[in-house]
Amino acid sequence: MKQKRFLLPAEEIPTHWYNIQAEMTTKPRPLLNPQTHEPVKEEDLFPIFSQEASRQELNQTDAWIEIPEEVRRLYSYYRTTPLVRAYGLEEALDTPAHIYFKDESVSPVGSHKLNSAIPQAYYCKQEGITNVTTETGAGQWGTALAYASKLFGLECAVYQVKVSYEQKPYRRGMMQVFGAQVTPSPSMSTRAGKDILTTDPQNNGSLGTAISEAIELARTTPNCRYTLGSVLNHVALHQSIIGLEAEKQMELAGEYPDTVIACFGGGSNFSGIAFPFMRHTIKEGKKTRFIAAEPASCPKLTRGHFAYDYGDEAGYTPLIPMYTLGHKFQPASIHAGGLRYHGAGSIVSQLMQDGLIEAVDVGQLDSFRAGLLFARTEGIVPAPESCHAIAETIRLAKECRETGKEEVILFNLSGHGMLDINAYHQFLSGSLTNGSLSEEELAQSMVDIPIVK
Repeated sequence: MKQKRFLLPAEEIPTHWYNIQAEMTTKPRPLLNPQTHEPVKEEDLFPIFSQEASRQELNQTDAWIEIPEEVRRLYSYYRTTPLVRAYGLEEALDTPAHIYFKDESVSPVGSHKLNSAIPQAYYCKQEGITNVTTETGAGQWGTALAYASKLFGLECAVYQVKVSYEQKPYRRGMMQVFGAQVTPSPSMSTRAGKDILTTDPQNNGSLGTAISEAIELARTTPNCRYTLGSVLNHVALHQSIIGLEAEKQMELAGEYPDTVIACFGGGSNFSGIAFPFMRHTIKEGKKTRFIAAEPASCPKLTRGHFAYDYGDEAGYTPLIPMYTLGHKFQPASIHAGGLRYHGAGSIVSQLMQDGLIEAVDVGQLDSFRAGLLFARTEGIVPAPESCHAIAETIRLAKECRETGKEEVILFNLSGHGMLDINAYHQFLSGSLTNGSLSEEELAQSMVDIPIVK
């Protein structure tokens, strides 16, 4: 019988996260203070983030950062996660490619987001913080932080993008089950939200808007800190546990990936699966392709500009060197809410500049076609976000069928779609649109990108 799942015992949960910044040939440009345009210092971030997260954010010297023992203990609730050979998908595609996926859907919240929520909540608790706040799109990150907050006895407030708040009541319900206060964004509870709604009362929200509201709450609430589920460097650091495990599991399978693929919103799950393998490309010259699959309606890597831009709509965050569609960009109301973000993280953006990363954009209908095939052949209903990675995997596997190449493809199944069944229902009924960005919309979104010399 062919082995399908490759597992590691809990004692092999990595003891350190991997910090790719330390080994990059060209370091990411610094974050800039939005008022002075000077490089941000650790202490500049302390009023917003936990101190340890702030230190990790700016650490460009230490390649390995120790995982606290309490965090490793809580990781063991669901890690290590399986590496799975997708034999059913391979057979359906009649491809010589060997397809593997890292199954992050098995976490208590159903996605990879818990990998960073646990350490961020832990650091806040260690520093005496009592309240945390954040934004969320589809709800995976908000759910993860709500659960992690409950583990450490923290109060949690989540601003959920309004269109996802309405599309995904079960995700909202999960956050509330774990004790979080959930507010649709934009809201009238913050100055940032009021300003947006005054200008556009029908605004459906974006991750940039929700970030503005969460940061404002953190700044105005005693003993409260903001947490982020993607984009920033310390989040990519925490997510590296995915690829570090996958390395060992690929060894158990006796193979090494020719291509690593993940869906892309701000970069958290892509970084997690890709960076540990990419270090071998940087240090040893291994020839591996790294492909980010983003939605056609929010194509910052494939059609955006590389520039300094804000991470949020109101301009509260530091200026980040990123591929961006502009911080006021309003994406289409696609179901992959976790990918509806205007910019890419600074590390990913620099690696894209250096030619180490490729990017493709995938339409909503193509992504759901891929997700449906995967569900019917592998028995797992994938999250709408993960469907983008599956679509690109299928495209490459079909190329292998035409060329006869027996390539090894590894993708990250960032989460399950069991709470997104309504989206699949809409797809099957023919009521979903494809989602795309016109040249006029693209040009308009770029108008408000700050000019930084």
